[in-house]
Amino acid sequence: MSGTTRRYLRPAAALAAAAALTLTGCTADSSSSDGRTGFISDPNGGLDTAPLASRQTAPAISGITLRGDKAALADYRGKVVVLNVWGSWCNPCRAEAKGLQEVWSKYQAQDVQFLGINTRDSDVNSAIRFEDSFGITYPSLYDPDATEILKFPKGSLNPQSIPTTIVVDRQGRLAARSMRPISAEDLEKLIQPVLAEPK
Repeated sequence: MSGTTRRYLRPAAALAAAAALTLTGCTADSSSSDGRTGFISDPNGGLDTAPLASRQTAPAISGITLRGDKAALADYRGKVVVLNVWGSWCNPCRAEAKGLQEVWSKYQAQDVQFLGINTRDSDVNSAIRFEDSFGITYPSLYDPDATEILKFPKGSLNPQSIPTTIVVDRQGRLAARSMRPISAEDLEKLIQPVLAEPK
């Protein structure tokens, strides 16, 4: 395989994976436990949690935000981090946006950091308009080809649909996940136990 072919194959594969991620959004099954990784799924709420002993380390997510700043998950080690995977084209993302901002406003002074991962928006301005329309004040990485999303290991509390919300504990481990539009109430249910863990 030539160097030119390799250069074009990798972005194509990333775009195909991003498309697959979107298509599984309404069909991903989050109603069963996964014995391999030890995370527990709520059959009624679609919320997954991982006990301390079963948590996997979150990948090294980093990049440039929608506003042009550098950001990395590692910057927030020692805080509980809420990662939200979203796109401006995604109607369920619109449904949850107000609640996400509400919870961010409530918890940002309590060792909690929110970080969005915007994906499949070919025009960054579309994503910025989305943030502005919902009054979103936490940063979001611009990840149009899902490069950062694909860093999550399979079999972990990884994003398998859009939107997905993931809670990362203070030690940088994947602690909880929702693979559907999340309400403010359910998001607090995911954050509070992780926040209450010993530092």
